Formats: sequence, C-alpha cells, structure tokens
Amino acid sequence: MAISSNINFNRWNKFLKTKIKYTDEPMGKTRAVKDFLPPPDQLVLKEEHVKVTIALNKSSVDFFKKEA
Repeated sequence: MAISSNINFNRWNKFLKTKIKYTDEPMGKTRAVKDFLPPPDQLVLKEEHVKVTIALNKSSVDFFKKEA
C-alpha cells in the first residue's frame, strides 16, 4: 500500500509543478455565474473538540460494534 500511495503522490507532485501555458486566443462566449456562496454570517463555525477516554466492558464494546 505504501508503494501505491507513493506513486499517487509522485503523480500529484508532477501535476502541481506543471507550468500553465497561456495563449492569446479568443475565449469564446462567456457568461456570469450567480454568487452561490452564503454570506459570512450564515457560515457554520467549527466547534472546539473535546477528547474523551472511557473504559467499557467487553459486552458493551461488542454491542456498539454490532450496532455500528
């Protein structure tokens, strides 16, 4: 699995380093796109996470594994 992810990383890295070639050609017909992002006051802010450690007996763990 490490080899596969390394190959994907190498492809991505090569893609990021590729230079953009601009041309002086006409772009054709264009159109304006309506702003689809919500206003800043409607964005959901990230809440602070709290890490919790609990001790469960084996039957409780088996129950939650079965229900998941």
